[in-house]
Amino acid sequence: QVQLVESGGGLVQAGGSLRLSCAASGGTITSYPMGWFRQPPGKEREFVATISWRAARTYYGDLVKGRFTISRDNAKNTVYLQMNGLKPEDTAVYYCAAGRPFAADTITRSDFPSWGQGTQVTVSS
Repeated sequence: QVQLVESGGGLVQAGGSLRLSCAASGGTITSYPMGWFRQPPGKEREFVATISWRAARTYYGDLVKGRFTISRDNAKNTVYLQMNGLKPEDTAVYYCAAGRPFAADTITRSDFPSWGQGTQVTVSS
């Protein structure tokens, strides 16, 4: 399993933007579907976005569709989450996750066996 480290979280005002990064080590993520999930305070972890291992397809949760963009740079072994138009309800710990090599597209949390430690995003009103 690869090791994942998220960065780029912080405090931002509503309407602002942040870009999260997820750097992988211990292996190449070229063949892995990758995802972002988040856990708001007092709530379950929820799906945010995933990207297929060929980067040909992306999927988004309804709450972030049109505002967030997931991308990957396999040469840098890194996945990104560009977040625009942030809202206070986007406040959460954001987690990067790696799926299984050459796996089919999925948005199911249990299909991602490798997780980062998370990065806090706080959006003030």
